[in-house]
Amino acid sequence: MSKSITITSKGVLDTVVTPPGSKSITNRALILAALASGTTTLTGALASEDTQVMAGGLVQLGLILDWNTEQSQITVHGQGGRFPNRQADIYVGNSGTTARFLTAMLAFAEGDYRIHGKPRMHQRPIRDLVEALNTLGANVAYEAEEGFPPLTMQAGSADDSRSDRIPHDLSGHSAALRSRLSCQVSGSVSSQFLTALLLASPLAAKESDVEIYVNGELVSKPYIEMTLRMMQSFGITVETNPCGLCVNFASSAVRNFTAKNAEDSQRSQSYHLPPFQIYQSPGIYPIEPDASAASYFFAAAAICGGTVTVQGLSKNSLQGDVAFAECLEQMNCEVTWNADSITVCRPPERPLRGISVDMNSISDTAQTLAVVALFAEGATEIRNIEHVRFKETDRIADLATELRRFGATVEERQDGLRIVPPEVLTPATVQTYDDHRMAMSFAVAGLRLPGVVICDPDCTHKTFPEFFEVLEKLHCQR
Repeated sequence: MSKSITITSKGVLDTVVTPPGSKSITNRALILAALASGTTTLTGALASEDTQVMAGGLVQLGLILDWNTEQSQITVHGQGGRFPNRQADIYVGNSGTTARFLTAMLAFAEGDYRIHGKPRMHQRPIRDLVEALNTLGANVAYEAEEGFPPLTMQAGSADDSRSDRIPHDLSGHSAALRSRLSCQVSGSVSSQFLTALLLASPLAAKESDVEIYVNGELVSKPYIEMTLRMMQSFGITVETNPCGLCVNFASSAVRNFTAKNAEDSQRSQSYHLPPFQIYQSPGIYPIEPDASAASYFFAAAAICGGTVTVQGLSKNSLQGDVAFAECLEQMNCEVTWNADSITVCRPPERPLRGISVDMNSISDTAQTLAVVALFAEGATEIRNIEHVRFKETDRIADLATELRRFGATVEERQDGLRIVPPEVLTPATVQTYDDHRMAMSFAVAGLRLPGVVICDPDCTHKTFPEFFEVLEKLHCQR
């Protein structure tokens, strides 16, 4: 593993980039393809640590995956929600999507399973997901500290009378005979809890309706829209209601909400899954380039000046992080939205301006914007991202520490940062905290400021193994 890398500074940019496939889409697609009957080929799939641990977990469950890394293609032989191996001890590294999605999926499987990962993963909260799953009848337990992985899932739920068979003959079922399952989940820590519940809900539902109530404000909402659109591509329809508690009070768990939780839920949503739905393979499922990764190249155009075009993304992308380009537009860049690409341009004579922005919906790009703020005129405020304190590292506190190394004045707030750039930036050696986004965002600063050193650059293998090679190859104006 490389201990550090010094970034090569560039001139004014004029380049076209195609980032690797989206991690968020790849890991969701792997789950969906595994739960579907038949074979699904994922094209444009990302090969990285996070997707490899997800794929490895599915292989440990007995599923067959054919991975052609040269063609960025994964063929998944789904088993219709069944897993050949009834026991597995699955290592998830520090992949939040893998830990949470597999936990929910295996909570309703017929087997005994264990989920564990890196020490940091065992510090990342998961109580809200576990409580929701157990409310739906699962048997998920903590192995060590309550509220955190490692986790065990055991066959035999609180409702052993329910069939473990996903029905294939869906005719003749009376709505009057349906039971209803419901649970609540916090929306304030991670949208991945809700996504995990949604992905697993057809396994929990079988012959029942499932209602999921979101307690409090839902963070990173575009990721939920991504999940719902992908589930629809695999044959599952989820109904949404913008005012969760106004639907019904089907279970005692929902009836027993406190007044404050009821207030919070009124501002959020509920999600209803009708019964008798099964995942169906679409045959071929294309995966978009990673919009979070694209943010580093958009930022490069803002910081260095010039033009950067990212191919394979558009305003209609599944990924909400394409809205990062709108933040740069507010900072005085020009953005062109095309049918299959997005271009960010900043003429070198045009200064960047500091902005105040709520980044709750695109919080994975907050570090990128913070680095752009180092090169702007005036202060930049990033708000409403408290939940990123529970990511690979505390992204607010550690981001503030690294920005100060460049001479910035940084006010750390509970839910964000206020960044005032110095008159003269100081090149810095950046600690990355085993956080891929810390490494990639600060590396962009080195494109303009000579002497920036990134420690532990290999942490980018989590989502973008070739990041530094791609950064080095960015073309400049002649």
